[in-house]
Amino acid sequence: MSEDTKVALVTGANKGIGRGVAEQLAGLGMAVLVGARDARRGEDTAAVLRAGGGDVRAVALDVTDSAGIAAAAVEIEARYGRLDVLVNNAGITGSGQVSPAEAYDQVPSSVELGMVRSVFETNVFGVIAVTQAMLPLLRRSSAPRIVNVSSHGASLALTSDPDGPFAGLLPSAAYFPSKTALLALTVQYANELRKDGFLVNAAAPGYVDTDSNNHTGFLTVARGAAVVVRLATLGVDGPTGGFFGEEGPVPW
Repeated sequence: MSEDTKVALVTGANKGIGRGVAEQLAGLGMAVLVGARDARRGEDTAAVLRAGGGDVRAVALDVTDSAGIAAAAVEIEARYGRLDVLVNNAGITGSGQVSPAEAYDQVPSSVELGMVRSVFETNVFGVIAVTQAMLPLLRRSSAPRIVNVSSHGASLALTSDPDGPFAGLLPSAAYFPSKTALLALTVQYANELRKDGFLVNAAAPGYVDTDSNNHTGFLTVARGAAVVVRLATLGVDGPTGGFFGEEGPVPW
């Protein structure tokens, strides 16, 4: 690997948007680490992307397992010595599908607290745990970038509008609030790390055709991944502490 080659870690990258991001970053010449909770699936994905010409390796990474996160950081340091891009993509919906009207188990008045805790454990606390572990490696980069994959449903402005795009959906006490919390976390990381040259932003890929919505999404994985990749490859004059979708800035 050339000293100029950037190194990227994408969590939850064995399928869906994460896989699309990994593929596009590899296509840009980066050395990409496919983070996957299931090591075999991660290896399978990495093998496919390598067959397409990418410099891609798998790393076992369950964002709720502190020992596994630490081991992944040690592995990345031993192989590359640094990290240039961290994409916190791994996430769960808690109920399989996040948007269809039949997702009754997320309604605030009747939601099980265990579900809410498990969703936040992955979607928020997992991001903190992975970011903390990878920060020493990111600090060795000349242009560190962190992208947190959120959702348009995280926007309080959009979800509170009775005539807005989310008006027809059942209220959610788990998935969407976890993604809103992730936005707040993104801003705090950006504020802390701005002085060190980090650009930290949140992405809303849109309604992408993935397992999480039973493949009812109307955007391709490649299209949804594009905004994440754009934020992961920002130049030095790029924004930090922002929330962006394909259409540009997303209202908070």
